[in-house]
Amino acid sequence: MEKSETLQNKPTILLMEDEATQRRIISSQLEKQGYQVLAAEDGRQGIALWQENPGVRVVITDLLMPDVDGFAVLEHIRSHESHYTYIIVLTGLDDREALVRALTLGADDYVTKPIFTQELVLRLQGASRLLRLEGQDELIFAMAELAAYRSGETGSHLNRVRKYCQLIGDDLYRHCPELGLTKTQVQDIVSVSPLHDIGKVGIPDSVLHKPGRLNDGEYELMKTHTSMGGQILKDLYDKNGSNYLKMAHEIALFHHEKWDGSGYPQGLVGEHIPLAARIMALADVFDALTSKRCYKDVFSFERAKSILLEEKGKHFDPLLVESYLRNEMEMNQIQLDFREEGNG
Repeated sequence: MEKSETLQNKPTILLMEDEATQRRIISSQLEKQGYQVLAAEDGRQGIALWQENPGVRVVITDLLMPDVDGFAVLEHIRSHESHYTYIIVLTGLDDREALVRALTLGADDYVTKPIFTQELVLRLQGASRLLRLEGQDELIFAMAELAAYRSGETGSHLNRVRKYCQLIGDDLYRHCPELGLTKTQVQDIVSVSPLHDIGKVGIPDSVLHKPGRLNDGEYELMKTHTSMGGQILKDLYDKNGSNYLKMAHEIALFHHEKWDGSGYPQGLVGEHIPLAARIMALADVFDALTSKRCYKDVFSFERAKSILLEEKGKHFDPLLVESYLRNEMEMNQIQLDFREEGNG
């Protein structure tokens, strides 16, 4: 029973190693540590096993194998995965060029030969931590989908917003180093962006689903979704102190603030608005403009662009609008790729 519970908590590992003795030794040592191991004698067999076993989340692969090598394995997995696969490569001590190539192709970690079991197990613990975080992302997205469903939106809206945030965040990381945005922060923004409207769970259906424009009282009530969402996430943040949840709180609370101070709920101005919320604001408005809503039809990409340009320095951080312009075609394509049926 104890062994069964251990196996359930550890990811299945796919090992690709063409040297039979090495393959047996690694498999045996990992199985003693409680891992289930699928072993392949080359890259071709390994890719087939990976395709046949979608539950495999960790791959350990030698780089130098006949026929289909570890580099081809990396390229195949990264271009076909539906869930993230953590890939550890096995490399020689003096083969730095091969290691750099493998990391460039998407390897997450490496272990040098000769292999020490304890080192490999520690690397696998790192893989497990990352995969648990991805599970947390999936839970967050499920929570956000419930809120979106109640407000008449769908997972397509959340997927689009997440991809817009990824595109803009990556662009700002490259082009605006003065913002101090890190790659980790970009990924956190992407992960928590679906929670921006979580506060709508507290808005009455009569307001959420009203087909026409809201009256003044209804609009004031709708605006409270930012404070409610912010409070929900702040309560969670206060319990565990995670920066991840702090960013989610800032996005939910401040994504309707405007650069010129005319937004809500606090009327923050300029850089007093957290950067994550400024990114979310542009992504959310672009999606609203180019999607069908109960109160409006789809706007053309050109009309949406003209509105964003008009609001530069008013609603939006000027740097964010410039980022949009650098990525205009990609933004439009995301909308088309994830456009819902009947959405223009």
